[in-house]
Amino acid sequence: MRRESPPRTEDPVFYYLTAQLVPWYSGFNIFRYITVRSFLAFCTGFTVTVLIGSPFIRFLRARQFTQVIRTDGPATHLAKKDTPTMGGLIILAALLVSALLWAQWNRFVLIAAATVVYLGALGFMDDYLKVILRHHGGVPAQLKLAVQLVAGAALCVYLARHPSSAAYPLHLHVPYLKDTIVYLGAGYFVVVLLAFIGSSNGVNLTDGLDGLAVGNILTVAIAYAVLAYVAGNAKLAEYLRIVYVPGAGELTVLLAALAGVCLGFLWFNAHPAEVFMGDTGSLFLGGLIGLVAVFIKQELLLVVAGGVFVVEVLSVVLQVTHYRHTGKRIFRMAPLHHHYEVGGMPESKVTVRFWIAGVLLAVLTLASLKIR
Repeated sequence: MRRESPPRTEDPVFYYLTAQLVPWYSGFNIFRYITVRSFLAFCTGFTVTVLIGSPFIRFLRARQFTQVIRTDGPATHLAKKDTPTMGGLIILAALLVSALLWAQWNRFVLIAAATVVYLGALGFMDDYLKVILRHHGGVPAQLKLAVQLVAGAALCVYLARHPSSAAYPLHLHVPYLKDTIVYLGAGYFVVVLLAFIGSSNGVNLTDGLDGLAVGNILTVAIAYAVLAYVAGNAKLAEYLRIVYVPGAGELTVLLAALAGVCLGFLWFNAHPAEVFMGDTGSLFLGGLIGLVAVFIKQELLLVVAGGVFVVEVLSVVLQVTHYRHTGKRIFRMAPLHHHYEVGGMPESKVTVRFWIAGVLLAVLTLASLKIR
């Protein structure tokens, strides 16, 4: 009987265990396939989130770790003041557990996990100051941005030494155009910072209505899971004319786990929400999506897939800039979802319509695989 080579330490835990049984039953080889592990990661992420969600929410409620409501926000939000927050810890724990079980911990997954913990810690500190210490404003915006810049700079240094694609280290792939890859030189790192930091803050700004942010992260995660799978498959990448990134396929497993976790969290976060993710969740969720976009060389598609987040950020920028120069507002309230809410549209309708927009944008994102 042929002896199997010993499993590598970066192999997923479940495969590491079952690999011992492959010589006795070849069916265990099924866990080598990314598609199978992605499906199982999705199911695991959803299940773990649902199982730990209720106990953790009771824990938060018992200790009165509840949402701090802005006095200048919509009046309807005052009813949310007793809703537990910091639910991002549920997402973080379930995501890491699922990834540990099903993803190969190659360099991409390791950096992604480190980023999740790093930005999760930043968000937790912000929530801790606001919710537990009742420190108005939490972590100062300048300090929060500085901490994100440190992570972004570290990512740039890493990519300068170990690019995700050796053939196109400082190039930007332009979607929807055939074989259009632009060399940017050092300017590429500006794109990296914008994708990483912009995505992190975009999700943070969008997290203002029940289920709004997590529902849109779900669709973006699915879209980028497909892109990561194609980028990590040499034959598919060549056929569809996108940049081949060896090892990127494992990000598919991670993103599938994220999609399952988001669906599970939506079980509790749907209107009326039982828990909010807080900055603990929103900062690392956005940062993770931005990181994946950079790793698989699909940075520009982030503007399409994450179009809801982009519009939310732009609404704030336009509102602040226009008000400073004219003293007048463009929107009733920013970010954009509050504009519709203040205008009388029910919160649940605003959320669902933003979800619909996110689904359409995800489809347009995946259409880029053929439109070129």
